[in-house]
Amino acid sequence: MSDPIHVVCPQCDAVNRLSRERLADAPVCGKCAQALFAGRPLDVDSARFAKHVSRNDIPVLVDFWAEWCGPCKMMAPHFAQAAQRLEPSVRLLKVDTERSQDLSAQYGIRSIPTLALFRGGREVARQAGAMDAGRLVAWVESQLR
Repeated sequence: MSDPIHVVCPQCDAVNRLSRERLADAPVCGKCAQALFAGRPLDVDSARFAKHVSRNDIPVLVDFWAEWCGPCKMMAPHFAQAAQRLEPSVRLLKVDTERSQDLSAQYGIRSIPTLALFRGGREVARQAGAMDAGRLVAWVESQLR
């Protein structure tokens, strides 16, 4: 059995400890008993973003987007498909740059959509522009090798 990892619940934001081998066993939150992985991106504000990026031991992929952005709207279903393919190995978050301007400034988001991949609380890769689900998954997997 491997060392335990921490996974933040997408419902109540509780930090759960489990073994890496249990990720594929549909684990549930120890606090709220909801599924830790739903196969869809999680919309977060600044406070939830900080907790998910800093406390998850699995990589976190963030889509910085805005409601008025055409390419963002086109990519949204592809990002959702990528969540189905990447979870439980990667947590996918969506950050509305209009509602969370502090995060846009903090991470220097200059164009949207922008994807940022975090590992251990640090940004490890970034990609600007819309992608389809296949290219998005391939890009994430290449960055995590």
